This record gives sequence, C-alpha cells and structure tokens, in this order.
Amino acid sequence: MIDQSLLDAVKSYSENMTRPINFVLGSGEHSKRAELIDFLTKIAGTTDKINFDSTATDDSLPSAISFKVVSHIDGALTDTGIVFSGIPGGHEFTSLILAILQAGGHTLKLDEGIQKLIKRFNKPLQFQTYVSLSCHSCPDVVQALNQFALLNDDISNEMIDGALFQEQVEANNIQGVPAVFLNGKPFANGKIDTAKLIEKLQEQFPDLLSDASDDAEQLEQQDVTVIGAGPAGVAAAIYTARKGLKVTMVADRIGGQVKDTQDIENLISVPLTTGSELSANFAKHLHEYDITLKEHVSVKEISETEEENYRIHLNTGETFETRSIILATGAQWRKLGVPGEDENVGQGVAYCAHCDGPFFKGKDIAVVGGGNSGIEAALDLAGIVKHVTVLEFADDLKADQVLINKAKEKSNIDIITSAATQEIKANGGKVTSLVYQDRNSNETKELDISAVFVQIGLVPNTEFIKGFVDLNRFGEIEIDERCRTDRKGIFACGDVTTVPFKQINIAMGEGSKAALSAFEYLVMQ
Repeated sequence: MIDQSLLDAVKSYSENMTRPINFVLGSGEHSKRAELIDFLTKIAGTTDKINFDSTATDDSLPSAISFKVVSHIDGALTDTGIVFSGIPGGHEFTSLILAILQAGGHTLKLDEGIQKLIKRFNKPLQFQTYVSLSCHSCPDVVQALNQFALLNDDISNEMIDGALFQEQVEANNIQGVPAVFLNGKPFANGKIDTAKLIEKLQEQFPDLLSDASDDAEQLEQQDVTVIGAGPAGVAAAIYTARKGLKVTMVADRIGGQVKDTQDIENLISVPLTTGSELSANFAKHLHEYDITLKEHVSVKEISETEEENYRIHLNTGETFETRSIILATGAQWRKLGVPGEDENVGQGVAYCAHCDGPFFKGKDIAVVGGGNSGIEAALDLAGIVKHVTVLEFADDLKADQVLINKAKEKSNIDIITSAATQEIKANGGKVTSLVYQDRNSNETKELDISAVFVQIGLVPNTEFIKGFVDLNRFGEIEIDERCRTDRKGIFACGDVTTVPFKQINIAMGEGSKAALSAFEYLVMQ
C-alpha cells in the first residue's frame, strides 16, 4: 500500500514540523480497517512527531475507516477539523502529507489576504469532499479546504474516497469529482480552485465580503500588475521583473489551463512534458525573481486613480495602485448551452475526462468536440469506458491528423460529424441520452449514453473587465501588434486576446511582447 520511498519522504518532510500531531481513528468494523491501521502505523513510525494509537478511537468520527488529524498546541490536543474517510493514497497522499505538515506548524500556502478573510468568517462550515484517488483535480480542493479548517475553528473538511462509500455516492447522485458538500448540501462540483471556492462562499454568504482588516499590510504602488499566471502571464511577469520593475502577479493558480493538460508534445525544445510539470516549472522560474505573488486570489474590479494610474480591487478586500496592467487571464471551458447541460454537471455532464472518466467504467459515453482536446479525451476515455461516440458540429474533425489516426484505430471509438447537439437528457439524477441533429439530413437522433464530456474549446475570462477595455464579439480583448488595449497603460496577451492560434508557444511570446511594451510605456512616462 505504501512503499519505503514514500515513508522516507514523510520522514524528511517531518523535519519541517514545529509541533507533533496525532492520528485518531474512528470506531467500528470495516473490511479496510486493518489496511488503514497498517497505513497509519507505518507513517507514524517514520518520526516521533506523528503519534498513532489504534486502540484510542473516537466514536464521533463518521466511520470505522475515518481518522482525524489532531494538533498539539500549547501542550493541549486540538482538533484541526481535518478528517479523512478512506485510505488517502494515490493523488490524495499529498493531501495527507500537507495536512500533517500544516497541522504540525508548517507555513500555510494561502495568500495572507485570504487567510485573514477566512479567519473572520463566523459561521459553522462543515465541508465534505468526495474524491477519486486517481483524480488530478481533487487534491487541490481537499488541500484548500483543509487549510480553511486549520485557519478557523468553525470550519471542518472531510475527504471521502467515493470508491469506499458507494452508498453515499449513489444517495447523493455523485457522478463526478471532486464533489463538495457544505453543511449537507451540494456546494461545488468538478475542477475548482481556491479563488473560485472563496467566490462561491462570498456569493452564498454576502457578509463575508467585508473590507480588508485594519491590520492588513498594504502593498505599495507597483510598476506592473500581471493578472493571470498561465504561459502568457508567467512570461510577462518574468520579462518585466528582469527589467527591474516592481511587479505583482495576481492569479487563481499558476499554470492556468495548462495545469489541466496531460501530455504536451509541441513545446519547442521540450519533446514531452505534462501540464503539471510545466506549471511547476513556471512556479520555480517565477520564484527566481522579486515578484510579489498573490496566488489563489482574484481581481473583482479595476478603477482609475486621479494620477492616471489604476487601482486593483481584490476579492480579499485588499486594494493597491499600479502604473500599468498586463491582462493575461486566459480562458475556460466553453459550454454547449443546451438544455440539460448545467442541470447535470456532476451527474453525467463533465469537462475533465481524466477526472471523471473512472466513474463510467464499462459504460457508453459521448464526447462533444472534434478538435485536439475532444479527440485526446476520446482516446483517454477509450481505455476506461465501453464505448465512446465523438460528435463534431463541423463536416470534418479539426484535430491534428496524428490524433485522428489514433482514434480511428480504436475499435470502441465512433466519430459522427455534422452533428449539432440539441439536448442532454437525464432520469433520476443521471444522464441517460444525448439528442443531436444530423445537419445533412436534418434528422433528429438520440444516443443512449451515461455521460457527456464537453470539449468544444474555450471562452475568454473577461467578465471582470467588460466595459473597461474593448472586447470583440467573442469576448476577447482587442489588442494591437504591441499587445496594447484601447486604454493607456493596459496591455493584454495570450488566449484572452484577439491573437489567433491559442497555443502555449504563442502565449509565451505574446506575454514577452506585452512585457516589453509595458516597459517601453513606463520609461516614456
């Protein structure tokens, strides 16, 4: 279950702990209980900073394979609010290690503004996060909510391995992960980052939208503020920092959409990498420079100042002034906009094949979209599900030929072109079919499927900037050849702009160009 190399890593990481922690096990019987006890015993055996006694149980924990993390603070045992139901292996092993380290006094990874916001929240929040141990997106959510619990005694988070709690999964009609419940009610489903979790809390509890606390450290005026941390934003931040400018980067997460990409084979000079590896390299490169990083934070508004500069308003309540701005907010998955889509997200409608594919093992599913992302998703799913039907609106697939050839070699992938999706049907909280129109014959047809994976491209993230800079009819920011917008001192780059061909290589180049244009603007002032 857990090999020696992982145990050695735990031992090494525990050196960063400033206080001990305890594992406390739930009571009762379960077929996996002995395996969990062995798992926790081995982890505790790596260091005297982690304590575990399998005979000391807590009846209040939800199951016999649940355990909580308890911290020693000022000599007293203190609940952290962090509970794991199941054996957190796979991708969730990192969530467990971070929970141990952070409960043991290691620095939290959240922005100071967010920490102060969470600490001020005064309502009981009981989160339950259903995960799959093979899900790439789940740990981000679990780790964020675990940190919330560590910051506020009124907040708790329970990670639940859906594979071991099938009755709960079925009772809650969960068909996609991560699935987050708050105080017993659905709260969020699918890939969601810390900034979006904060926004959803602010929407549900408007009183959380208070101003920054009086003791908040105010950021001094910046030369450049880069909004977004995908390939374009990272390039822009590094290029401006190298010019000796005061640079702040505001981003929900480093890597942006790239972080969700699997194999990347067209990054020049790098034959093969992955989105997670490239995002990690972005973060490493950013930390080589004097850049103020406001990660897991979002911009609510941009306003002008009397000095013809700009003021950035963050979702944490903080504000600061900047002489110039580079918008690099990228894009998000485009929705079909058909009946049954929004209503069934997490119940058979999904946007991440890798995350939610395992829920449909042995079943028939559909992928809508015949571009690179659609065909890549179909190939990924073909190894898990019984059958994949790809539907493309156009008369021909738009994917690279090498991907099309691979898809056509698969016996369990069918491709339908000239297909206009009309509706997604569901029964009893589960997707049952997809209705589409054959654009050649105008005939309406229906596919019996258990899931629809939507892969039809991206929508620019420009909602917060509408009415402030010029956008085209697709919502993209209008720029010139120097990445300038219609507003003095505001530049834009990457997938959020009108630049053609949304590619990592191109975004990096555009980010570099925007940075050089911003520098030229500042030195001419």
